[in-house]
Amino acid sequence: MEGAQQLIALPHRRQALLAGLASLAVPGTALSQNDTLPLRLNGRLMQGGAAVGQTAPGATVFVDGEAVGQASPEGWFVVGFDRDAASRVEVRVAGQGAQAARALTIQSGDFDIQRIDGLPQDQVTPTAPDLLARIREEAVRKQAGFASRAGRTDFRQGFILPLSDFRLSGRFGGQRILNGVPDRPHYGVDMAAPVGTPVMAPAAAEVAFAETGLHYEGGLIMLDHGQGLVSAYLHLSQIHVRQGQSVGQGEVIAAVGAEGRATGPHLCWRMKWRDRNLNPLALVGFRAA
Repeated sequence: MEGAQQLIALPHRRQALLAGLASLAVPGTALSQNDTLPLRLNGRLMQGGAAVGQTAPGATVFVDGEAVGQASPEGWFVVGFDRDAASRVEVRVAGQGAQAARALTIQSGDFDIQRIDGLPQDQVTPTAPDLLARIREEAVRKQAGFASRAGRTDFRQGFILPLSDFRLSGRFGGQRILNGVPDRPHYGVDMAAPVGTPVMAPAAAEVAFAETGLHYEGGLIMLDHGQGLVSAYLHLSQIHVRQGQSVGQGEVIAAVGAEGRATGPHLCWRMKWRDRNLNPLALVGFRAA
């Protein structure tokens, strides 16, 4: 949401942002003597971060003992670390009587406080029955989009930024105070740019959701990059793709707008891995191990 009053300084341009991301990369891990399956991981081990791994084809992947899916036929998988992830996370793979595990140390996030005033009250605490019914219906459709599970591994090719030039106007994970009322954390990255600025797919994907006119988001696109990793693009003024379509990295999918709950033109870029909220910037600039 454009217009947030930040309590810390933000990098204002793309170049500064990319320079900061480089320091967060974590190299692939070596095999330990106790492993009976191969297991390599590469990524950013931080709250809101993610890692791409490779192991035996079809192995079951566990995070803190919970089965979260299976590796692809080539052995690729992705795991994400929620904005509120614990400081230690175990990733384990198992299959055909063999297994391997990693105990990962997760870096704490650096989250700020964002105050936004002057919003229409129905964008903060709606009360009209018809509007509440509409919001519930939209929530069901959005939930289905985030639940998409395309059989793809586009995440392993790495991500680029969806805008070629922007000002970072809102960071991931900050506590939001809307019209003086505390709200849930901001699970997106706000990238201020003029209305009509082209929005590019940061990685190849299948379009899981594409609608205009939503109450909170305005124009909204969701891209399924495989294994539950879904990115979202909010407040769009134009949408150039349709649900079920495949898109390539760098393909123009939409245009920046100021639709829905927004106080100025910007792109809100979000990402989820299953039910975990990720910082999409944490996936920019690294590839699979």
